Amino acid sequence: MNRTSPQFLFDFGSPNAFLSHEAIPAIEARTGAKFDYVPVLLGGIFKATNNKSPAETLAGVKNKREFHEIETQRFVRRFHVKPFVMNPFFPVNTLHLMRCAVAAQLEGVFEKYVDAAFHHMWAEPKKMDDPAVAQKAFGESGLDAAKLFARAQDADVKGRLIENTQSAVERGAFGSPTFFVGQEMFFGKEQLREVEELIAGSGK
Repeated sequence: MNRTSPQFLFDFGSPNAFLSHEAIPAIEARTGAKFDYVPVLLGGIFKATNNKSPAETLAGVKNKREFHEIETQRFVRRFHVKPFVMNPFFPVNTLHLMRCAVAAQLEGVFEKYVDAAFHHMWAEPKKMDDPAVAQKAFGESGLDAAKLFARAQDADVKGRLIENTQSAVERGAFGSPTFFVGQEMFFGKEQLREVEELIAGSGK
């Protein structure tokens, strides 16, 4: 089992993926591990697994949404991260954002792009499925947005995102955030405690 390269399967449309992203640097510092970020399309995973977003699954269920909010506050305190700001345009179609993430990998600006995309989705939220809004936001973050958006239209970029998404489902994923440590899968931000224990060598 490779405990030094845990994988983080993410989609920018998930606020819990954002919170995980905010918590990961401290885990890396404590364990010496480096997370491998894998862009996937959450809509594709939902379709393949017949899953639905929390916004749908929590609707009309007494006490469940309230508990999830309590759980989020516990996570924020435990990992000392800033809470997300609810995006007023949620749900945001993230297809182009996720294709751009693959493009950013190929262009060598992946980490900068990921930070910027999460920031503009959940720290200073914007309507990031509007191409003009997204390009302006990425430009303000020091990225060549036009270049990334053009690269995102290439067949190899689209194909890699599809492959990442299909592979995630084949390995057992049904949502985001999902983590893999070797073959062990963990789902949800709360599982980062388990992930950290495992990669630190104390997990069983």
